[in-house]
Amino acid sequence: MRKILLSICLLSSLTIFAPQNAQAQKVPDKIENYVEKIFPKTNFRFDGVIILPDNTIYLPLFPAALDENKEELDIKATIPAAKTLKDKPDVVIFNNDFVLMRVIEEKGGKRTLAKMDTLPNEVRTGLLPQDMLIPKGLVLPENLKIIIGNLDISLAQQDDLKTAIKKTASDNTFKPLSTLPELKDKTLYIATCYNKNIQVVNQENKTPDYALLQKHIPISIKGTPDGKFLLVTSYDKKTVDVISLVDDQVIKRIEFSSQPEEILIDKENNIAYISSPLSHSIFIVNLQTMTLSKQIKVNGMCEKLTLSDDGKKLFYFDKNTHEIWGIELDNRYLLKDVGKFPNVSKIVLANNKVYIASRTKSRLAIVDYDTIGLIAEIDITEKPIDMVVSGDNLFILGATQNVIQVLDVQTDMITDSIYLNTKGFSTKISPIEGTDLALVTDTTAGMYSVLNMKTKQVIKTNPLETPVSSVVVIDKVQKINK
Repeated sequence: MRKILLSICLLSSLTIFAPQNAQAQKVPDKIENYVEKIFPKTNFRFDGVIILPDNTIYLPLFPAALDENKEELDIKATIPAAKTLKDKPDVVIFNNDFVLMRVIEEKGGKRTLAKMDTLPNEVRTGLLPQDMLIPKGLVLPENLKIIIGNLDISLAQQDDLKTAIKKTASDNTFKPLSTLPELKDKTLYIATCYNKNIQVVNQENKTPDYALLQKHIPISIKGTPDGKFLLVTSYDKKTVDVISLVDDQVIKRIEFSSQPEEILIDKENNIAYISSPLSHSIFIVNLQTMTLSKQIKVNGMCEKLTLSDDGKKLFYFDKNTHEIWGIELDNRYLLKDVGKFPNVSKIVLANNKVYIASRTKSRLAIVDYDTIGLIAEIDITEKPIDMVVSGDNLFILGATQNVIQVLDVQTDMITDSIYLNTKGFSTKISPIEGTDLALVTDTTAGMYSVLNMKTKQVIKTNPLETPVSSVVVIDKVQKINK
C-alpha cells in the first residue's frame, strides 16, 4: 500500500479581505440593556426584531437622528398612556426618540400594529430596519405604511417552509430520547439524500413532526450557538439560507459569488466558516449580524473543513491535489502544508497531532503538527467516514462495517471497537453539545444510535422514518407562528 507523502513545512500568507456588504441595523445597546433589565433572555434578532421571552414581538423604529446625548435612557410616552415597559404597551417612545411598536395578535392569525388617528412625531418620522423580515401575517394600518421606507419585503410575504408529513402507525420498539436527561426537549433537524426537505423530528417519535420545504438538495445544515437559527447551503444555489426556527421562515439569504458548500460553526467566537471550492475561498460569517465579515483566499479547492478545539487552527483538504492544509487563524492566517493523502474523509487535530483518514485506502495518517513529520500510518476500519475527538479518545466511524474504533491519542493505539446494530451505511458522529453523548446516523438504514463517548457504549438504537445524511440537534424552541 502506498505510503503517505509528506512535504517539508511551507508557510505563506493568505489573501484576506472584508466584503463590502452593508451591515444589519442593530438595536442600540442602551435600548437592549433597558429591555433586558425588565425582560431577561430577550431575543434581539439580527434583523432588528425584538422577541420577549413569552414571544411578544416588538418592531423597532429608528429615528431620523438618534439623540445620543441622553445620558439616562427613559420612556417619554406610551400608547396606551402612562404605562411601563413591563405592561407591554402597544407603543413605547424613549427620550432619545427611539420607538418600539408591539405586534398585536388578532383573530384568524392576523397581526397588526397600534391603530392611531394621529401619529406621534417620533412614529411618523421613524423607519423600520431596512433589512428586517416582517412577521408573517402582519397588516399595517394605512397611515403606518410610511414606516416601511425602502424595506425589501420580498421574503416577508413568502409561505411558511413548514409542511405536514403523513404519520405512520406507532412503533412499540421506539425508545424516546427523553428517557435520557441530556436529550430531553431536543429537536432533530435531519437532511437526507432521499428528499430535498429538512425533516424535523421530535425525539419522542420516529416519524418527523413536519418538514421544512427546500427547492434544492441541502449540502450542509448547521445550527447557530443560540439554537435559534439554521444555516443551510444547497446544490445549485449561491446563497446561505438563514432559517428562523421560532417561525420556520427564511429570514435572510447571504449571497455568495459562487457555490457555498460546507458550514463549520465556531461557537466560542459566534462565527461560521463556509467553504466555496470554486472560488478557492473560505468565508467567515458573523452570526450576530448574519453578514460576511471576511473572505480567505486559499490554495486549491477546499473541502472537509475542520476546526481545532481551541479555535486557532482550521484544516481543509484540496480535492484536486489531495493536499492537506492548516490555516493558523491566530497567526495572520498563515497557511501550513501538512502533506498529501488520498481521498480524505476527515481531518482532526488532537494532542498537537493531525489525524487524517483516507476513505478509499482505509488508512489513518498521524502527523506531528510542529515538525510535519509522519508519526505513523495505520490500518483502520473499512471506509472511515467520520472522526470525533472526546477527551483522550479519537472515535473513528466506519461506513460499511458499522463499527466505531476508539484510538487513544496519547499512545496512538486502537483500544476499543464499538459495533452498531444498524446494518446500513453509517454517515456521521454528531456530538450533543454539553454532554458526553453523540448521535451516530446512517444513510441507508432508517435508524440512529446514541453513543456515550465516556463509557464507549451504544446506549440506544432507534428507528427513524427516514435515513440520515446529517443531523443538527437543538433545544426545542417555542414557536411564534402557531
